[in-house]
Amino acid sequence: MVEMDNNSNMDQLNKRVQELIKQLDLKPHPEGGFFKEKYRSIERTNGDKSLMTSIYFLLTSEHVSHFHRIKSDEHWYFHEGSSLTIHLLKDQNHVELKLGPNLEKGESFYHVVQKNIIFGSTVESDNGYALVSCAVAPGFDFKDFELLDSEYLLENFPEEEMIIRKLTFQ
Repeated sequence: MVEMDNNSNMDQLNKRVQELIKQLDLKPHPEGGFFKEKYRSIERTNGDKSLMTSIYFLLTSEHVSHFHRIKSDEHWYFHEGSSLTIHLLKDQNHVELKLGPNLEKGESFYHVVQKNIIFGSTVESDNGYALVSCAVAPGFDFKDFELLDSEYLLENFPEEEMIIRKLTFQ
């Protein structure tokens, strides 16, 4: 787990994040964080989508993944850094999935977010980062990506205002 307490450690964190961005050729993602597509299946579905896609995805404490939804299942795999929380809005409730190396604390190296579920994610430590991979099947396509605004979410999930304000663009 990577958490930083002082300026020296913060410099190390920033250095590691910058190394990952450069070495993995990560670019800003519209939902927040940084990503690089690493795989897109050449095999297609009957609807002419790739069978599967996979990306590296990097979040920091300052760069959250804002609430969005896609039309395929998304599988999350933890690689390094701080623990990450995947926030789901479903069945009128906020549900948290803990992704990270601390199995004794209920975290897991893997989670799946089912298609059409509203979700976003955060790094829980104050000065941390998380590097994960996400595999989407059928494959990801930006035309199936919907970034959600706070007005819509508050109307549909009025009891979840705190997390909605945190994970939507203001």
